[in-house]
Amino acid sequence: MSMTDHLARLRPLFVWAGLAVVLAAGAAQSAASLKDADIAPPDARTAQQMFADAPDGVDPVVTGPVSTAFKQRQKAANCDNAVWPKIPAICYPD
Repeated sequence: MSMTDHLARLRPLFVWAGLAVVLAAGAAQSAASLKDADIAPPDARTAQQMFADAPDGVDPVVTGPVSTAFKQRQKAANCDNAVWPKIPAICYPD
């Protein structure tokens, strides 16, 4: 047997191993991205800090036009179920 015969038999093994590494790296990156999206930045202000002059709270209902991205951020932050004073600042428009 020559050396090329051994390499020909091992080539599919290397291809499958490479594919597994690429898929694992993609899954890890995707999981890290989702985890980072759920965490609020540490310097984020709370609604209670933003509206200190409103002791009874401020409802994050937006009555004007907003972007689709803002609506998606509100949905991701679960703003519909937030209760004062634990309303994330992201629930309010900029």
